[in-house]
Amino acid sequence: MGRRLPRRLAQLYVGLVLYGVSMGLQLRATLGLDPWDAFHQGVSEHIPLSIGTVTVVVGVAALLLWIPLRQRPGLGTVSNVLVVGPVVDGTLWLTPEPEALAVRIPLLLFAIVLCGVATGLYIAARFGPGPRDGLMTGLHRRTGWSIRLVRTGIELAVLATGFALGGSVGVGTVLFALTIGPLSQFFLRVFAVPAPAGPGSGIVARGGAEAQVRDLI
Repeated sequence: MGRRLPRRLAQLYVGLVLYGVSMGLQLRATLGLDPWDAFHQGVSEHIPLSIGTVTVVVGVAALLLWIPLRQRPGLGTVSNVLVVGPVVDGTLWLTPEPEALAVRIPLLLFAIVLCGVATGLYIAARFGPGPRDGLMTGLHRRTGWSIRLVRTGIELAVLATGFALGGSVGVGTVLFALTIGPLSQFFLRVFAVPAPAGPGSGIVARGGAEAQVRDLI
């Protein structure tokens, strides 16, 4: 297990950085965002905070909701809150906004594939789910409702709120929803780290990484 720890840590933080980069690039494509990012963008339009800072604040709020749900955060959960938002802001600062549709469409496609790579990396590291995903699984355990029902309900509410606040919703939103599941599952298998055998193997994160992705997609 100790021999795998450096690889797992590298996967976790490379995955989170790439996740933030993918969010920033999808923002730059201006063709529609996933529900949570549309919400983050919509909120940032109404308060004097960058979208990266809003991402951090919303992550902290989601994490606080874990308390009544009796969810336990892992290193990956806390790192997700702290890393992704600043990387989004850095990506937006470094990347100019393209005007030509011939550039924006490939940028959108690249951003979605990159998000799938990033998701496979950090979930396969088995350091716990992100704060938003943990909120969904926590509600599932407390209510008995299916993961798909809980996830769909939360994301529809988040998307509607983000759209009402001025967040970007469009073809990119639909394309993300249709492709992120298969992409994440594929890259999860690519980057899978073998789980340790024996008692205590579930300390870092409950269940295998592949089970997490099956639940969260």
